[in-house]
Amino acid sequence: MNGDAAPGPAEESASLMAHLLELRARLLRAVLGVVLLFVALLPFADTLYTTMAEPLLRFLPEGGQLIAIDVASPFLAPIKLAFFSALLLAMPWVLYQAWAFIAPGLYRSEKRLALPLLLAAVLLFYVGIAFAWGVLLPAVFAFLTATVPDGVAMMTDINAYLSFVLVMALASAFAFEMPVAVLVALLLGWVTPAQLAEWRGYVVVLIAIVAALVTPPDGVSMLLLMIPMWLLFELGLLVGRLLLRGRAQPVDA
Repeated sequence: MNGDAAPGPAEESASLMAHLLELRARLLRAVLGVVLLFVALLPFADTLYTTMAEPLLRFLPEGGQLIAIDVASPFLAPIKLAFFSALLLAMPWVLYQAWAFIAPGLYRSEKRLALPLLLAAVLLFYVGIAFAWGVLLPAVFAFLTATVPDGVAMMTDINAYLSFVLVMALASAFAFEMPVAVLVALLLGWVTPAQLAEWRGYVVVLIAIVAALVTPPDGVSMLLLMIPMWLLFELGLLVGRLLLRGRAQPVDA
């Protein structure tokens, strides 16, 4: 029998089963990491929620507070926040399990490219959340509390507030993935640097539309999200040009 012959059905079935078992093991480890962090954060769920409420409470008038409309909200909202916090904190571990599963099937050159992009994506994700917490949310709440009509008391439901903060934080986190998305598109050959430079005006308009959709209807918070996205697009384009030149591929001026 030729040593280079294609594997038979039995070998293919065994290989597929091994891959499925490896995938199950990686998924279980990822889930276990999230669960352990969730259990560890549960005793601090109320403290986490109090900390998360600070950006809004800072701008409410004296005596302003959050309220709970549903009977179970004071119990469930902090638990939801503890779960999402555990998920965010465990993200590097979850991504490591995904990387450990797919890495053996990659060529060495693909590993050298994929690993830095993965690390950059994780770092930018957390930077985006930090930007939302330290810059975007305070600006949004300063605007919203300043526009409350006279005679109206602003008392937000704790579940609604949690949903709003999570949406804003995730929107900012994914917005900060712009350089990674640009680099992937360039390195895979989907577009060229010259094409992206030519489409820059359309990209800026698209960024403005996205920023307007995910932020409240005030120009300040829209600009606070739009400007970093545009700058990160330019950063991704610049790094992409340098990488393509380093690989001796022609790049239009």
